[in-house]
Amino acid sequence: MPFLVLLPPSEGKAPTREGAPLDLAALSLPGLNDARARVLDALVELCRGGEDAAAEVLGLSQGLRGEIARNAGLRTAGTLPAGEVYTGVLFDALGLAKLDDEAYARAERSLLVFSGLWGAVRVGDAIPSYRCSGGVKLPPLGALGAYWRREMADVLPAEAPGLVLDLRSAAYAASWKPAGELVARTATVRVLQERDGKRSVVSHFNKATKGRLVRDLLVSGAEPTAPDELVDALRGLGYTVEVAAQGTARKPWQLDVVVTDVH
Repeated sequence: MPFLVLLPPSEGKAPTREGAPLDLAALSLPGLNDARARVLDALVELCRGGEDAAAEVLGLSQGLRGEIARNAGLRTAGTLPAGEVYTGVLFDALGLAKLDDEAYARAERSLLVFSGLWGAVRVGDAIPSYRCSGGVKLPPLGALGAYWRREMADVLPAEAPGLVLDLRSAAYAASWKPAGELVARTATVRVLQERDGKRSVVSHFNKATKGRLVRDLLVSGAEPTAPDELVDALRGLGYTVEVAAQGTARKPWQLDVVVTDVH
């Protein structure tokens, strides 16, 4: 029973000019495809309708306005596996391209990347590079967090038969929240830096630590089925892990990973 790791996407994405065009029907979680098509249509229409309006809705600075033309051509744009499209600190630390075949196969089974455009995708799903964060209010669909929360309610639980390790940022955590008996099988992680006896929450290095943590789990072949087994697995991999709060019927487990060096 594979565990499921929920990841945020990266704002920065690799260009996908050379790959085959998007095939929505080929994506994982096919129950989301109608919802994906509606977001895709709305985003393309927005970006074809006027640069100023699109930039305002998408929150793009002047230097990022080239993303509007990219979004306008999403239907015919080239694609790459999502694990290659998403870049940034967490994905650099995760290093999917450097995993051996067995660890990469575990990544394909276990990792789910959340997205304002796609809802959620597996790392092997072929997608084009795009710009649409989870916090966007996209006409006429409205706030994407609320939109995806409705659409994923019936689809995501079937993808989580065991442990759920939720590493998403707040904007993407809003798009689906584990409910029912799944809550007690879910764990969230906070990264704390300890220096001179004092602890503080880290931001940039929070992503790097989470990327390394997931990589180490994949490489080790660990298959924790519950949050307490996850704690044991991470400790066995050399991480300092403390249980900040055990899970209940309403709240997931909260784990603190304590680091002394951030890099």
